[in-house]
Amino acid sequence: MSSDATQIYGTYKTHGTHESGWVTISTDEYESMVRTIEVLSDKDLMEQIEEGKCDNVKIMDFEELAKELGI
Repeated sequence: MSSDATQIYGTYKTHGTHESGWVTISTDEYESMVRTIEVLSDKDLMEQIEEGKCDNVKIMDFEELAKELGI
């Protein structure tokens, strides 16, 4: 890693001779961000999530769902 890179919360912010900086993140973090953006961009899915919140539907995380489904 270059001496002009600073680590911030597990990511690296790199400064170079260019106008803008760039941030290096892990592939897992990037893919997680992409999935989050996809969900937030899906109006139908977001409406379902909001309806579920209003109806006090039980929320489960992925690991819990995977265990329940046996995957």
